[in-house]
Amino acid sequence: MLRTLIPGRQDTIIIQGKKRREKSGHPLGNMTQGRRVELMRLLVAEDDLKLLKSLKHIFEKNKYMVDAVSTGTEALAYAETEEYDGMVLDIMMPGLDGIAVLRSVRGQGISTPALFLTAKTEVDQRVEGLDAGADDYLSKPFSTSELLARVRAMLRRKDNYVPDLLRAGELVLNRSTYELSCNGQTQALSGREFQIMEMLLQRPNFIITTDAFMSHVWGWDSEVDVSVVWVHISNLRKKLAALKAPATIRFVRNAGYTLEQET
Repeated sequence: MLRTLIPGRQDTIIIQGKKRREKSGHPLGNMTQGRRVELMRLLVAEDDLKLLKSLKHIFEKNKYMVDAVSTGTEALAYAETEEYDGMVLDIMMPGLDGIAVLRSVRGQGISTPALFLTAKTEVDQRVEGLDAGADDYLSKPFSTSELLARVRAMLRRKDNYVPDLLRAGELVLNRSTYELSCNGQTQALSGREFQIMEMLLQRPNFIITTDAFMSHVWGWDSEVDVSVVWVHISNLRKKLAALKAPATIRFVRNAGYTLEQET
């Protein structure tokens, strides 16, 4: 039975004003190559509540634990009382800006990797942020695929980083290397091919709408023509054929695309 995935159907709760708590992780952890590892925890600070909600949803869907706050004061309090694997901080926030937050954190000897979200015009702030100890920055507007790629790259610095493999039948998608494998063969994927294939592999036999791909891969305010989805789907079909994978991406008229696996 096919089901259709439509963007915006899942509610997201934004956590604010939290007191210190014990770090527990997901009760089952994240199973990777037969090993049990805890989900990585991110601190996300952004004063645009709509964007904050979207960021939290994106990261949680990609197997991160997220604490989301909307002010620099809250961000600093969280960073001081929790151990995070990474921080995603907006530069311009009320109270304390992201740079002030990071300077205070670094001044306390906390080395948690940090990525700044910036506006295109904030060149001086980007330089100042990197000098304050940021590992990277990402200019708005940005695509989901680039955001996730930069966060993964940032987290590779940590000793407990474990490559994340997504499996569906005989297909294996390596989220660290952007490689799709099957039958002992491997195909390298572009960033957007990776994001599309990840969505399909996460929900085999679901129909995923073109709008869902556009929102997730190109960003909520992208002006890219929807025909680019077909182009990337076509490339993925060729790579599945090269792998001789027992799966195909089928177009469902007036609905979207679905990954069908041969039985």
